[in-house]
Parts: sequence; structure tokens; C-alpha cells
Amino acid sequence: MVKDGFGDRVMSFLIHVCLLVLGFVTFYPFWNAAVISFNSGTDTLLGGVTFWPRDLTVDNYTIVFRDARLLNGFLISVIRTLIGTVLAILATAIFAYGMTKRELIGKKLYMIMGIITMYFGGGLIPSFLLIRELGLMNTFWVMIIPGLISVYNMIIFRTFFMGLPNGLEESAKIDGCTNWGVLFRIVLPLSGPVLATLSLFTAIYHWNDWFTPSIYISNLDLLPIQTKLQQILSSNIMSEQMAQMDSAAKGHMERMKTITSKSLSMATMMVATVPVICVYPFVQKYFVKGVLIGSLKE
Repeated sequence: MVKDGFGDRVMSFLIHVCLLVLGFVTFYPFWNAAVISFNSGTDTLLGGVTFWPRDLTVDNYTIVFRDARLLNGFLISVIRTLIGTVLAILATAIFAYGMTKRELIGKKLYMIMGIITMYFGGGLIPSFLLIRELGLMNTFWVMIIPGLISVYNMIIFRTFFMGLPNGLEESAKIDGCTNWGVLFRIVLPLSGPVLATLSLFTAIYHWNDWFTPSIYISNLDLLPIQTKLQQILSSNIMSEQMAQMDSAAKGHMERMKTITSKSLSMATMMVATVPVICVYPFVQKYFVKGVLIGSLKE
């Protein structure tokens, strides 16, 4: 075994130090936000709250979840993320598979038209008019259908599909498989890494998107939790809830006075972020592999 020289050990040490510093700089803001969300708001204003809560409390989360509509919003977000991710990945994969066919008439034109949409959009007003004419206003599907196809994801899918051996498809067709059979029985089962990676990207988009529902949906029962949490922060809900409390809850009102907009916003951010963080470790092993395979193979 060849031992590492002094220069190699120094370089390894510097690399580890840089990675530790980078990891700390990346992780600390999230950790500090979580600490502030569990700390009294008025105590946070005094400063010095860094790694641990100084005045531990769950009142911030009590305020966030006091509105019973948040549970409905959470369910809407979960349903939207699941349905939106499955349909988007399915539609994009079908589109990408079709674009791998040399015999497809107008393939270059379709690709150019798709790429143009990546860089240019009609704007908010034309999009609003289009959604209204399609009858999608104030419906659940307005959060699903407009974002059903991602050209960027389609290009990654297409590049990955083109990297698969041609013999697989030829053998399947000799055995009587149709194009649909090849896609669902051969191609997609072999595309685990890219499927996991693009599914994560799509799921994060659907989970974090609050802007689309705020424009196209006025029915409060259809709003996802992200939109409702944004409304909570902008509507000063603390004052509204305190005004509704009766005299028997004076002690609770006093505790609620320790909450500030900063502590409430940190708790809100945790509620919207933690579900995605919990999902990420399960697809992490596919993440880098899927992106590299889909981006580099020709």
C-alpha cells in the first residue's frame, strides 16, 4: 500500500475543512430558523438566539395551526403534490419518448417550439385570460394542467432514453410489444434514477407553489397550505385570533403577546419546509446519478 505524502494529507485536510465550513454555512440558517420558531418572539427580539431556544415555547405553532382550515390546506397540498407529480412525470415521459423517434414527422419543429417556451412566456395577463377561457378558474385542476409538461424535464428524459441500448426496444417489438408496451415495460422500469430525480423536482414545485392558487382560486377550500400560510403572514391573524378569545382565556392571551411577526414567520416556514426535507433522504441516492445521466449522455 502506498502511503499518502505530506502534500496529500494537507490537501485532504483542507478539503475536509472547506466541506465542514460549507456544510455549516448551508445548514445553520435553517437550524437558526427552527430555533427561533421554538423561541419566544419577544425574547428573540433581544438578540443572541443562535443554536438553542432561550425561552422555549410552542406558542408560535399554536397560532399557525389555530386556523382549522390549515388542515384542509395541508390535505390539498398533499393531494396536489401526489397527483401533479404523477401526471406531470407521466406526460413528460410520454412526450420525451415520442421525441426520441427518428420517424416522427416535425420532430425538430416540436423541439424548437418547446425550447422557445423555456425562454419566453406570454405574461401574466394572457395566461390569466387563457386559463379563464379554458374553464380552469377556481378549480383544483388549475394547479395541475398548466404545469403538466416541463420542457426542461422532457430534454433530460429524452437524453436518458436515447442512451438506452437500441436492442432492448428491437427485441421487445420482435416479441410483439407496441410502443406503449416498450415505454411502460422496458424504458420506464430502467429509468429509476432519472424518474426519482425529476419526481423530486416536480414534487417540490407543487409543494412550494403558492402564487398560482392565489391568482386563479378564490374558493378557500381549494387553497393549499402554502397559500394559506402566506395569507396568515399578510393578514395579521394574531390580532384577529386574540380579539376572538373570551375573558376565560386571558392567561393564554398574555402568552400570545410574546409572539412576533418574525417568530411566526419562522414557524410558518418550518411547517412548509419540513415535509419536503423528510422526503429528500429517500431519493438522495438517485439525485446526482439521475441528473448526470440525463444531462450528459447523447
